[in-house]
Amino acid sequence: MLIGKLSEQTGVSRRALRYYEEQGLLIPGRTCSGYRVYSDDAPLIVAQIQGLYAAGLDSDAIRQYLPCARGRTPDLEMCAELRTHLNGRAAELDTQLETISRQRQAILAHLS
Repeated sequence: MLIGKLSEQTGVSRRALRYYEEQGLLIPGRTCSGYRVYSDDAPLIVAQIQGLYAAGLDSDAIRQYLPCARGRTPDLEMCAELRTHLNGRAAELDTQLETISRQRQAILAHLS
């Protein structure tokens, strides 16, 4: 399918699809005239990419762990390396939450 149809089918902009390609996350074929042609499983791959971005993974992590993704949500087949990465990311988020909470309390103290 061409990029316009994939964009329409997934609700993801053509610009985002081209970005996914630049990042090595979604790899289309090309017609003899240079048009991008996506495989039948491209909508699923796009859904998986979006799910992984929504979980806070960056492009490098998504490129590395996309082969572990199963289903539209996506569910991830856990391997030791992925588990370590996700645990590290969760710890980073915990630290950010603590920082935000302290900042919020300081602001509220100024407001009272």
